[in-house]
Amino acid sequence: MAATSRLSGAALSHDYGGPPVLRSVSLDVRQGEWLALLGPNGSGKSTLLRALAGVLRPRSGQIVLDGRQLSAMSGRARGQCLAYLPQSAEPPAGLTVGDMVRLGRLPHLGLLGREGPVDREAVAWALTITATAELEERPLAGLSGGERQRAELARALASRPSYLLLDEPANHLDLHHQSRMLRLLRELASNAVGIVSVLHDPNHAQAADRVAILSQGAMVADGPPVEVLRAEVLMPVYEGDVLVRATSDGDTVITARW
Repeated sequence: MAATSRLSGAALSHDYGGPPVLRSVSLDVRQGEWLALLGPNGSGKSTLLRALAGVLRPRSGQIVLDGRQLSAMSGRARGQCLAYLPQSAEPPAGLTVGDMVRLGRLPHLGLLGREGPVDREAVAWALTITATAELEERPLAGLSGGERQRAELARALASRPSYLLLDEPANHLDLHHQSRMLRLLRELASNAVGIVSVLHDPNHAQAADRVAILSQGAMVADGPPVEVLRAEVLMPVYEGDVLVRATSDGDTVITARW
């Protein structure tokens, strides 16, 4: 039986010249699994995601992708397997949506950088699945925050990654597009994409396969949503400022206490 594809971080620690922002954090995600990262502001979520993407090299610990040290892989090799979507990024000026989405194919292009049928098909698929096909000729500078977020996701998906690393992908999206985003991530996971997503709203994490919670740079919980998204777990992390309620139809609603 073939080994399961896996992205793993072991004993990851990091700081920016001050107090630690990651404290010996270990986690892994399999291809086809969606892991949601939760935690208060400043808990280390974005730093952990950047480390898993190979954008940041942690002070200590190691990251392994399918048996290979991530730090030993070239940027092109990482780009063929991993797609990273930060909270905000500034693309080159003057690009249209289609231009930016095509940038997602760069790790797969040959020496001459020429697109082939596979590249064009991947771009068309990414535009369609993110509902941005109608924006293809629009300049990025003229997009709303939500439209820009969807276009950036299309760029990430155009690489056809094995692993998708997303920092607050529902940021700037209205309720309709938040719902579409969650359904899309669920569909991608069911089609063998491994996903690690930093989420601001713990209610969204109920759609994931697993939820991991960071607090002050340390991993304090990791498990299925039904086990992690409970008052006894969330209350200490958010200093008591959270309410977890069960609705009459069995759903869980998590809100800020006020």
